[in-house]
Amino acid sequence: MSDSVSIQVPGRLHLGFLDIPGKDSSRFGSIGLPLDGISTRLEISRDAQTSVDGNERARILAHLTALRSRLHLAGHHRVTVFETIPAHAGLGSGTQLALAVSAALRTLHDLPFRVGDDAAFLGRGARSGIGIAAFEEGGLIFDAGKARGDLVPTVISRIPFPKEWRIILVMDGHAEGIHGDDEIKAFRTLPPFPAESSASICRHALMEIMPALIEKDITIFGNAVTAIQQKLGDYFSPAQGGRFTSRAVEETLLKLAECGAVGIGQSSWGPTGFAFAESQPAAERIVAAASLQDVRTTTRIVAARNRGAAITRKNKPAEFELAYKNRY
Repeated sequence: MSDSVSIQVPGRLHLGFLDIPGKDSSRFGSIGLPLDGISTRLEISRDAQTSVDGNERARILAHLTALRSRLHLAGHHRVTVFETIPAHAGLGSGTQLALAVSAALRTLHDLPFRVGDDAAFLGRGARSGIGIAAFEEGGLIFDAGKARGDLVPTVISRIPFPKEWRIILVMDGHAEGIHGDDEIKAFRTLPPFPAESSASICRHALMEIMPALIEKDITIFGNAVTAIQQKLGDYFSPAQGGRFTSRAVEETLLKLAECGAVGIGQSSWGPTGFAFAESQPAAERIVAAASLQDVRTTTRIVAARNRGAAITRKNKPAEFELAYKNRY
């Protein structure tokens, strides 16, 4: 039995919905991408008392309590949090935190992974399956929503993301995306999503984004992402006050687009925005050329992630890396 387990789970971009349930549809569908450099990293170990050191103490304690009961675990645990994905920023912090606690706890006690089951149990994946899928494996992910309420969204495609491409994140630390009860209310009060909009988005996804990834054509990829984001931004505009939650993020993205960035959009409810470039040098040139002066936004250049969570199990004296796919 191990003394402690460390886990690092990636943040993710939500690039848009394929459909939004209404009279003629019962399933969400989503497009998303896990990120390198934006992550939640924590360690869990047995201890005489249950404690959490670091951020997200309340949520982690709630997950621990629920999972200990579900898994019939005795004893106490100490959780040390080294870093967390920014909360309510559109980067999937809640889902990844829940899955990090679940997977680390199961690994510590030599229990098989049940990622989908634990996600549903902890209230994650209600609409989008991108966070759950990003935990399991990387690449650009397409899910088709949930067939039933007791299931997690079904992944229908996963395509490796070109390793040389880069994402320019635009973040506004003074704003938060809609979440919790406000998110539920927003979906209830928005009008039905037009069937023709869903058809157009699905065409962009199937006939442009998917082949563009395989062919490594960032122009077609970027144009399709922007088109999808514009349709969704207009639809969600009444709830979030415009195409973007943060006006500062929107202005920064427009400057980046003028300097050559493609695939302009907002992740989930924001406020984090994103754009794409064909390489690290290209992304650096774009950011420099944009001459960004707005102190409300910060930019960060990151790569996509073509692998899932990283789990390290520590024994005395051995330490070894667990490949997720070999444990699932």
